[in-house]
Amino acid sequence: MQEFTELIEKAKAVFDLRTAIRDQALIQARALTRLAAHTIRAIHRDEASVAQEMLLEARVLVLNIQRDLASYPDIYYAGYTQDAIKEYAEANLTVALILNQPMPTPDELGIEYAAYLNGLAETIGECRRKCLDILRMGYSEDAERLLTTMDEIYNVLVTMDYPDAITNGLRRQTDLVRGIIERTRADLTLSLREQHLQDALQKFAGKFPDME
Repeated sequence: MQEFTELIEKAKAVFDLRTAIRDQALIQARALTRLAAHTIRAIHRDEASVAQEMLLEARVLVLNIQRDLASYPDIYYAGYTQDAIKEYAEANLTVALILNQPMPTPDELGIEYAAYLNGLAETIGECRRKCLDILRMGYSEDAERLLTTMDEIYNVLVTMDYPDAITNGLRRQTDLVRGIIERTRADLTLSLREQHLQDALQKFAGKFPDME
């Protein structure tokens, strides 16, 4: 029975430590997810400096998570941790795309390619949101730029033909991306036609000033 007592004590010590590590990782993951969401909200509000400051805070959180879980890869690669890092990637990429800046690479962000690519896929929805915000003010070349970038991202994603266990479900995200892009293209085309019509009407009215 003494052997079982020692086994129980050692097992409990190991499980207590892993539980504490897991609980801390959950807290950090939730904080990172919130920070990423606030960053995206800030950039959509044209608060670029605020968004950049939040990205720096998020970077510190990612480094802390990676440091704390260096000896616990099973927890680091658990769904909730990788989902939070994916949100971090999405926030960084969304800010870069909206500001028309070079996109940071996975190595520059210090994260895994699967999380990075899933984050990249989710930027498509944020790009569509930005396009619609732009189109409410009328057709703009900036919206055209974002649509072109969305196409380029999709062309990258479709080449990642690997099992979901390797890419963390990237294929499903890629399938969703295609529909978002096509709806955005339709919205952009409609806005451009309306802009052309308005330009033509104004030009016509200019020929007959007495009709104004």
